[in-house]
Amino acid sequence: MASNTVTMGHLPSGMGICTTIPDILYVPELIFGGLVWILVACTYVLPHNPQAWVMCVSIFCFLMTFVWLVVFACGSHHNSSGWAAADFIYHGVAAMLYLSASVLLAMVTLAFKSDPATYVYKLDISAVVFSYVATLLYVVHTILSAIRWKSF
Repeated sequence: MASNTVTMGHLPSGMGICTTIPDILYVPELIFGGLVWILVACTYVLPHNPQAWVMCVSIFCFLMTFVWLVVFACGSHHNSSGWAAADFIYHGVAAMLYLSASVLLAMVTLAFKSDPATYVYKLDISAVVFSYVATLLYVVHTILSAIRWKSF
C-alpha cells in the first residue's frame, strides 16, 4: 500500500509522463479531441446549430491539454500539491465541458439526420462517438488525478 502511495503522489516530468497513470491519458485525449475538432469542422453548420459550442470546447480542451502536457514534460510544475490540484480541477472542468458538448452534438445529429441534402450524417456520428470517448478519457483522468492529489 505504501508503494502505491509513493507512485501516485509524484508528478512526473520529461518522458515520465508517457509511463505514469493518469498522465499517459494525455495522448489519447489529444487524439480524440483533435478528431472531434476535425470532424465537426467538416460538417455543415446551420446558424441555429449549437455545434459552435462543440467546436469551442474541442479547441479549448485540445489546446489546454497540449499546454498542460508541455508543462509536465518540461518539468515546470516543481512537483507540488498545488499542481496536482490544478490537474484535477482542469480535467474535471474539461470532462464537464466535453459532456455538455457531446450531448449537444448527439442532439444535433439526431435532429438533422432526416435532411441528407444539407447534412453529413456519417461525419457527425463519428464526431459523437469520438466526443463521448474523449469525455470518458477526461472523466477517467479526473478520477485518477483526484486520487493522486489526495495522496500528496
